[in-house]
Parts: sequence; structure tokens; C-alpha cells
Amino acid sequence: MSTISAADVNKLRQMTGAGMMDCKKALTETNGDMDAAVDFLRKKGAKVSAARADRDAKEGAIIAKTSADRKLGVIIQLSCETDFVAKNEDFVKFAHSIADLALAHKPASADALKALDMGGLPLSERLIEQVGKIGEKIDVVKYEIVEGTNIVAYIHAANRLGVLVVLNNEPNDTNFIAGKDAAMQVAALNPTAVDKDGVDASVVERELEIAKEQVRAEGKPENMIEKIAQGKLAKFYKESTLLNQEFVKDSSLNVGQMLDKAEKGLTVTSFKRVSL
Repeated sequence: MSTISAADVNKLRQMTGAGMMDCKKALTETNGDMDAAVDFLRKKGAKVSAARADRDAKEGAIIAKTSADRKLGVIIQLSCETDFVAKNEDFVKFAHSIADLALAHKPASADALKALDMGGLPLSERLIEQVGKIGEKIDVVKYEIVEGTNIVAYIHAANRLGVLVVLNNEPNDTNFIAGKDAAMQVAALNPTAVDKDGVDASVVERELEIAKEQVRAEGKPENMIEKIAQGKLAKFYKESTLLNQEFVKDSSLNVGQMLDKAEKGLTVTSFKRVSL
């Protein structure tokens, strides 16, 4: 009986995506023979997973969902290699089941999500099963979870983009509609932050520096550069922060005004956006 090293166990995990204890058992049962251990581990799925480990999986399905009380929201991105698989009904159904699993257990990370039990096996092994069935590299490559007062989910462009927006007021039918509009805005215009206070200081510094160089290149007097640059920064905030963006459905309002008009005091406190 050969000694099974941690390095061998880890190598088999990387090759197949199977769990640590399963890999150790497979290597023990096959006396350390790596190829035989791969056969031992859910043969078809693990072999396909190993064979396709270096393939690009740039297609997939993104699912954004909330709990019934709208206090919890998740986004998962289930990747695959081809658009044909991404549009397959069973593949999309599987992606929804992963999102439901996340909502039920609130895992903190994608790795924690993959460790959860799904019908008697860890999700990581269910993924390998799907690799075997479909013949493409499949994985949960992105996962976001948020909790809040009132979360609205939106899925755009045939599961190619998902958004969660967190609202400050308790859920009702009126603010659900407004929240959906805000989520569609996030999908369409990809804002940098909710408001100017949420923009990273390094981004502000970069935008100001670019603006100043633009103004200098235009030949403006040095004593006017700072003022004009601040004006350009204000334009950046208007175009790049959600609440200050022009509302796509009504250009007479920005998104902040749209929300307040729908329900007094309503606003977005945070958002998540995941896209292929």
C-alpha cells in the first residue's frame, strides 16, 4: 500500500473538481494510481472535467434572485463554453437551482456555495456530473450575496446580465416597480457607484487629473484650470453615478428624482451587477 500525499490529493482535486476526502479515498483504493483514481471518481464527469480543464468557459447563465420577503438577494454566474449550452433549458434550470440553494443557505463565498449539499452530493460534484452530461467545462465562476431592507432583482438579455438593487424603504408594489426601473438602469448604463460619495478617491483623483490635462491642452489660463476641472468632475458624477444619471425612461428626471417621485424618500443604498 503506497502512502498518499497531500500533494497527490490536491493534484487529483485540481484535475477533477472532486472533494478532498473523495480524492483521498480514490487514491487509496487505486494504490496511488492517478489515472485509475480519475476513473474511480465519477468516471465520465471527472474525466471530462480533467480533459477540459484548460478550455475557456466564456458563455453561461446569470441568475439574480431574492427571497420571498426581499431581504436577501443573490447573483450566480454558471459558466459554460458555448452559447448553445447557455441557452439550453436544463442548463438554465440548473443555474436557477444553484441560486435557490444559495438563498436557502446564505453561503459567504462561491467555494462555500459549492460545498453545500445538493440532493445528497456537494454542489461541486453536481457540477462535475453536468460536465459529464453536457461535455463542456461548467463552473460557478461568480457569486454575489446581499442583505438589506428591500432588494429587487433583474435579469437582462437572456440571462447574460444580472442586477440586485437595495432600496431603503420597506417592500411594497410601488417601490418594487421603481426598484426594477433602477435595476434596469444599472444594467443599461453600468454606473460606477450609487452616488458621488461612493466613488473611490483614486477614481476621483484620476478624473480630476485627466480633466486638468484636457483643460491645459485647450490653452485655458492656469488660474481657471481647477474650476473647469471641477465642472468636468461634476459631469462625470452625473454620467457615472446611479442616482445622478439621467433616467433612461424619462430624461427630465435623474434616477434619484425618479425614485423619490415614485415614493417619498425612496433611494438605492447599494447595488450589484454581474455580466458575461
